Amino acid sequence: MKLILTAAVENLGEAGDTVEVRDGYGRNFLLPRGLAIVATRGAEKQVEGIRRAQQARLVRDLDHANELKQAIEGLDSVSLTVKTHDSGKLFGSVTAADVASAIRTAGGPSVEKRNVDFPKGHIKAVGTYPVSVTLHPKVEAKLNVAVVAG
Repeated sequence: MKLILTAAVENLGEAGDTVEVRDGYGRNFLLPRGLAIVATRGAEKQVEGIRRAQQARLVRDLDHANELKQAIEGLDSVSLTVKTHDSGKLFGSVTAADVASAIRTAGGPSVEKRNVDFPKGHIKAVGTYPVSVTLHPKVEAKLNVAVVAG
């Protein structure tokens, strides 16, 4: 089965790649999850739009990654306001998407949620936590995120 990926799939390819996969894998996994579309002439035109969007988000090179690192580490404070129980425990947990939007809200650059790493798993209590953002295979920005009750 010939498919066009709409998102990055581990061990298969990046968004916009045309891949040949087994029928069951495509029909039962990739298509229902929206990770791919069937390769047709109309879909091939959509690939250009997917690639343009991907290039806009992509960190261009090592120098650009270092600039983003300085911008992220130069932020004064990145804080998240969350709903908590009386004991200070969160309802749910802080996700990588929450941290990525907090960085953007604090005046930092736009980062993808899959590049945000928590060193000690999920954040489930109020406090200040170290977070790292992988911008390039050789560049990683570190910052502290303050989780406050709201």
